Amino acid sequence: MTRAPGRGRSPGGQVTIADVARHAGVAASTVSYVLSGKRVISAVTRDRVLASVRALGYHPNAGARALASRRANVIALVLPLRTGMQVPVVMQFATAVVTTARRFDHDVLLVTSDEGPAGLRRIAGSAMVDGVLLMDVELEDSRVPLLRELALPSVLIGHPTDTTALACVDLDFQRAGEVCVEHLAGLGHRRVALLGAPAAVYGRGTGFAHRTRAGVVAAAARLGVDAVALPCEEGPAAVRRDLGSLLDRHPDVSALVVQNESAVGPVLAALPVLGRQVPRDVSVVAICPDQFAEQAGLTSVPVPAEEVGRQAVALLMRRLREDSVPEVTLLVPRLTVRDSTAAPARAAR
Repeated sequence: MTRAPGRGRSPGGQVTIADVARHAGVAASTVSYVLSGKRVISAVTRDRVLASVRALGYHPNAGARALASRRANVIALVLPLRTGMQVPVVMQFATAVVTTARRFDHDVLLVTSDEGPAGLRRIAGSAMVDGVLLMDVELEDSRVPLLRELALPSVLIGHPTDTTALACVDLDFQRAGEVCVEHLAGLGHRRVALLGAPAAVYGRGTGFAHRTRAGVVAAAARLGVDAVALPCEEGPAAVRRDLGSLLDRHPDVSALVVQNESAVGPVLAALPVLGRQVPRDVSVVAICPDQFAEQAGLTSVPVPAEEVGRQAVALLMRRLREDSVPEVTLLVPRLTVRDSTAAPARAAR
């Protein structure tokens, strides 16, 4: 039953759904259904509710501009800030997502709290966004089963073990690890080490870290190279400690693969202190964004954050149009050779 149209707003001055309902002469639940599109409402009632929304200046979710199309024109970027994440690199992904979304006339809601599946349910139930991008994807990610249940379109930056009915995009990190070892083996190195992400990143099963390590180990076995892989913590003191321990236990290591972006500078600073010159005594390859490697003159496999972010948004827009998309899109890694790698001293002699 509808009520006679009224005017006014709540005592606090902020327009609420109840104010809109009174103004339109309908129940508050009817306003909610009109805004969310969760139930079919007659055209006459819907038009009256939207007219009240405009008259009162109510801005639900992404704003009244999207109500007519039942689209919020907003996507969520779920980016939980966890231990061991490299914030400067993560923000490169976020910047690429934001700038690409604007080209599709979408804004981005950044969600940084680590709420797991409960956070996704909250986002999906709020009608605030049209779709969601997820970062920091784990091999057995607890959010994935819920993603398959929700009607909310989604794309993962990264990919879990089981990608059935998902859309994922990432650098092929396993191949990146292989490429690094292949380059070093081609120079004559027979003992290499991976300085990987912090232990917390491996502990929670983050996909890119485990896949890189798997690639390094697999390529080393295939090419007859001895390989050791260990986590590397953040901070110059921790890097020097971990690197010193590595060289004490494995003095014949002649090449390093560094995947921890924050450790690149400290590794280069610590090696001379530990009696090793680059590349005369130790060659160094980094898996990191290009600007990190360029500044230090490092041979590297770039992490193409901008390209991954662009492709993630493009895939999500296709899902919003209900177009078919591949379950996994992996970017092919490329190696850029700079001054930090050379044949080992014994091979050169």
